[in-house]
Amino acid sequence: QVQLVESGGGLVQAGGSLRLSCAASGLSFSMNAMGWFRQAPGKEREFVAAISRSESNINYADSVKGRFTISRDNAKNTVYLQMNSLKPEDTAVYFCAAGLSPLGVLRGKVFDYEYWGQGTQVTVSS
Repeated sequence: QVQLVESGGGLVQAGGSLRLSCAASGLSFSMNAMGWFRQAPGKEREFVAAISRSESNINYADSVKGRFTISRDNAKNTVYLQMNSLKPEDTAVYFCAAGLSPLGVLRGKVFDYEYWGQGTQVTVSS
């Protein structure tokens, strides 16, 4: 059974930092594209960042470029999202996702990812 468990969310002031973690189990972690998405109240789920199994391909949404960094540790079956210079508009539930196709890294589409975590809340106060 595939499980993705996110952690590291919380409340932070604008300009602050948080690091999200996603621990994966039950899948061949090194074979998957891993991504982070977020969903704010009343809005659709949107792409944040993604990384390929070899880390050779990394993609970011324009809204987080230069502030967020995605990384993965295949030995620990974990993917991370370092979030710096946080803004109130970054407030959302953040979801970890695993996709079988490497296209998921390039396209950043929800339908490219087969497995999802339960989400972790990130709240940025102004």
